[in-house]
Amino acid sequence: MKTTPQTFLRFIAGAAAAAAVLFLVWYFSSIVVYILISAVLAVMGNPLVRRLSAVHVRGWRIPRWLAAFAALVVIWVVIATLCSLFVPLVFNKINQLAHVDFATVVASIEEPIARAQNYLQSLFAQPSSSFSLPDALTRTLRQVVDFESLNSVFSSIVGIVISSVISVFSVSFITFFFLKDEGLFYAMVTTLFPDRYRENLTRALDSVTVLLARYFTGILTESLLLMIAVSLTMMAFGMKAADAAFIGLVMGVMNVVPYAGPLIGGVFSVFVGIVTPIEGMTVGHTAFVIAGSLLILKGLDDFVLQPTLYSERVKAHPLEIFLVILIAGSLAGILGMLLAIPSYTVLRVFAKEFFSQFRLVRKLTEKI
Repeated sequence: MKTTPQTFLRFIAGAAAAAAVLFLVWYFSSIVVYILISAVLAVMGNPLVRRLSAVHVRGWRIPRWLAAFAALVVIWVVIATLCSLFVPLVFNKINQLAHVDFATVVASIEEPIARAQNYLQSLFAQPSSSFSLPDALTRTLRQVVDFESLNSVFSSIVGIVISSVISVFSVSFITFFFLKDEGLFYAMVTTLFPDRYRENLTRALDSVTVLLARYFTGILTESLLLMIAVSLTMMAFGMKAADAAFIGLVMGVMNVVPYAGPLIGGVFSVFVGIVTPIEGMTVGHTAFVIAGSLLILKGLDDFVLQPTLYSERVKAHPLEIFLVILIAGSLAGILGMLLAIPSYTVLRVFAKEFFSQFRLVRKLTEKI
């Protein structure tokens, strides 16, 4: 379609409206997050609500509100069960790290540290008496991971948990009504726009729901598989089950953040292995086993699972996704990388519905 002044003005008006909407979303970000989380939970719980609503007991049909309440209870029971499995691992590891003698840890890797110190001294022409890498490393570890800092982290976590009570209540309240009144989320969105756009909005929301459901299902499945694979691999090398499960949990959780997350999780996992080495192995051997295993597993994940997840599931080219993640990371850090793909998916779907007359939009959305 040929671009005319009218279509260009329409594009400018649409871009201005989108900018205004994005500003409002940013300004009321906490409320928007509650609504989006509730919408995702409602998508997960709606099949159960439909099944329960269709049940008849001696001529009595389960009302929709009761089915919605039951589905909400099931969702929170599943979440609470997962937390009860993994939270003790985290706090046990924090308590274990708080009582580690880091001088002993550094002494166990004295030889590679000595080689590293000699290399640094030769590289920067530093006299041997002016700098001690083992002492500096010991001081740094004690500053980063000591009882007081871990206690402050624990206090912060407790504070976050207490403040999250309001968030949990808000999400539960909104999710209940999304489950009770199917289509309520669609109605909330469509009422913000003129009636002539209702059909376009409905199609866009249907596409967004399908694509995001595929994406979140895929990434959760991928993280779960990676967590199990890492845990079993660490146990196969003789690591204690609790430590192996902790490293698997770290890698599974951090894998949700594209690219940067697994790197951060891998560095932390190697650090945990250095502090608490595998029984019968040296610290260096443990670090090598952890780093090598994670490198191989993440390589399989990156080349087998992620191309399907990040490109096929959201119908975008892998290079396109990579550039979007880089841009989002430079603008908003780790949080931007975490939200990059879902946000870009939403923008592409709505651009296809309202700005398909532009060649760039048609090219970016041709697979949707």
